[in-house]
Amino acid sequence: MINAAQLVGAWTHSHEEDREGLEMWRAADYPLPPARGRTSFTLFPGHRAAVGTPGADDRGTTNDGTWSLTQRPDGDVLTVALPQWQATYLIVAADRERLELRPSLPS
Repeated sequence: MINAAQLVGAWTHSHEEDREGLEMWRAADYPLPPARGRTSFTLFPGHRAAVGTPGADDRGTTNDGTWSLTQRPDGDVLTVALPQWQATYLIVAADRERLELRPSLPS
């Protein structure tokens, strides 16, 4: 069972570490190699979220939304929601440096 406080912070998608349907997200201060177009999200206390996405001209865009943590029989689920977009992930592993997430559908 994950404590919501463990998820608070800034996370960047480390797509080169993705494997077998799992996405690797690293803490913002983790030394990632240069890459074009990394997605990121920041999970704030109080369940506010900011999501950064690559932009058309290498300047990213940021959108505000919310996040939630739900305990389900199949594991803990992180949902990040913006007005026009939502992502739901099964949390496979979480610590200070990484989140291993399996994209999933809400049930």
